[in-house]
Parts: sequence; structure tokens; C-alpha cells
Amino acid sequence: MKTNLKASAAAASILAVALVSNTGLAHAGKEGYEKCQGIAKAGMNDCGANGHGCAGQAKVDNDKNEWIYVPEGTCDKIAGGVVKKSKKAAKKEAES
Repeated sequence: MKTNLKASAAAASILAVALVSNTGLAHAGKEGYEKCQGIAKAGMNDCGANGHGCAGQAKVDNDKNEWIYVPEGTCDKIAGGVVKKSKKAAKKEAES
């Protein structure tokens, strides 16, 4: 009986972590959101930077290379926030 309870508790914990981990990615790639660098808290980034390739691996708060998705126009209103340009946008800007 205790084994089933422990297994159920472990399964519930894993499910909870998975659901919480994916909430930040819910906006990924959706219109109306932009990548904002320099405001992510440690462990709360949305994707890879600084030599790692996964969300949730930022080591320190407000690292200028780590980013999260925010509603468009929000990043410029946050102290330290910088809109991360897509590679396509950066290339187009460099050509002009």
C-alpha cells in the first residue's frame, strides 16, 4: 500500500513539474509576443543561451543573453529589457 502511495506521489510531482515548466513556453511562436533579453530570473528563461539549449537553465537573474517571451511592447517598458531580434530581422537591418 505504501509503495502505491509513493508511486502516485512521484507521478503527481513529475506531472506538476512538467506542467509548470511548459507554462512559459505557451506563448512561443505565437503572434503578439516577442523575445525579451535581460529580464529572466535564474531558472526561468524560455530557451537556450550561454552554452545551454534548454528552458529553465539560466544561472543568474537578469543575464543579458537569457530571454523570455512577453507580450509585444512590454519588453521596452521593463528596466533592463531588450527586444531580441530574430536572425531574419537582424540580417535585414544590417543590409540597410
